[in-house]
Amino acid sequence: MPPADSSARSTNNPLLVLGKITAILDAFSLSKPVLTLGDIREATGLPTSTVQRLVTNLTSQGFLDRDDDAYRIGLRMAYWAAPATRGMEILDVISPLLKELRDTTGETACFFKAEQHFRVCVAIAETRHALRREMHIGKVMPLHAGSAGRVLLAWDPELLEAVLQDPLESITESTITSSEDLADVVKRTRADGFAITVGEREDGASGLSAPVFDSSANVLGAVTISGPTLRMPQKQCEAWVETLLEAAEHMTRLVGGRFPGEGKS
Repeated sequence: MPPADSSARSTNNPLLVLGKITAILDAFSLSKPVLTLGDIREATGLPTSTVQRLVTNLTSQGFLDRDDDAYRIGLRMAYWAAPATRGMEILDVISPLLKELRDTTGETACFFKAEQHFRVCVAIAETRHALRREMHIGKVMPLHAGSAGRVLLAWDPELLEAVLQDPLESITESTITSSEDLADVVKRTRADGFAITVGEREDGASGLSAPVFDSSANVLGAVTISGPTLRMPQKQCEAWVETLLEAAEHMTRLVGGRFPGEGKS
C-alpha cells in the first residue's frame, strides 16, 4: 500500500492544526479586537482556504463570534480565562511576563505600586547586561520623578492631588519640581497611555512605563522598562512603546482587570 500523502498527514496532524488555531486567536488584541478574514490571513500568513475553514469551525464552537462580516474573540473564552489565574497571587502572574519583557528588550523590567506618596518596586526581572541601574524589590522612590510615578499618578486623581500639595524635591537637574509642570506631564501621560522619562531620578538613566488595571478599572501598578540612557535613548524608548503596551495589556487581562471605559463583563 503506498504511503499516505504528506499534505494529508499535515492537514490531519492535530498539533499542526492547534498551532494554526493559536495563530488565529493571537491575531486579535485590544487594539484590533475585530478582524476580517483578510485581516486574519494577513496576520497569520495562512492560506485563505485554511483560514476560512478554521474560522468557521472556531465560530461554530463559540471560540469566535461573528460581527457582521468580521470576527471577534467569543464570549465562551471568558469561561476558561477566569479560572486560569484564580487562586494565584498577582505577582505570580506578573513575574513571568516581566521576564518575557526583559528577554525581548534586554533591559530591566519592573512592576511598581503606589504606597502612600511613594512608589515601590514589588517585582523585577533584571537585565543581563553588566551595566545596569540599581534596583531591587522593596526599593522606595518618590512619585514625582520617573516614568512609573507619572503613570501611577495619571490614573489616580486623588493621589495626584495629594502629591501636588507636597514639596517636589529636586533629585537631578531634570527632576520636575513645579506642581504645574508635574500636572501637565501627568495629563499628557494619561492622554498618551504611557510615559517616557530621561534622567529625572538618576542621571544617565531612562524609563518607559505603562499602566496595569484591576477588575474595577483602577490602576493596579505600573510596568516599566528601565536602563542606562546609553542603551535607551529617546528613540529606542519610543520603539519599545508597542511592546510595553502589549505587556501591560496582557498583565491586565491575566489578573482579571479591565481598562477604564470598558463595560463590566
